[in-house]
Amino acid sequence: MPVQPPAAATDLSITVTASPGAKPLDYRLVVENGRPGPETTVPDPAAAVAALERYGQAIFFPVPGPPRMCSDVYSGPQVAVVRGVFKGRDVRSTFKRTDSCETARWQALAPLFGAVAGGTGAT
Repeated sequence: MPVQPPAAATDLSITVTASPGAKPLDYRLVVENGRPGPETTVPDPAAAVAALERYGQAIFFPVPGPPRMCSDVYSGPQVAVVRGVFKGRDVRSTFKRTDSCETARWQALAPLFGAVAGGTGAT
């Protein structure tokens, strides 16, 4: 009988593209008992786990509310796609830096995105 992962498992694949036509960078973050697992390839695993603990629930599974006011401030062409399981729930989210709201989402989870321009949260 196959062993099932714990219900609160986190295993995310992250693909980051710095600009249109650029070669994508692929990372993986596996969290086991609140710590990065040995399969993890994000550049700063501890920071990535901390960012997920702080912002992951709200960003991956937002609660509906009133519309947000976003400034039309373009911060760069970077795109990141996060797929997998976060605390036992399926995730597929796209991150861009096309306006202030999207840039805020990017910055909150920047440690997942590595050293791509803007990946550190800098604009």
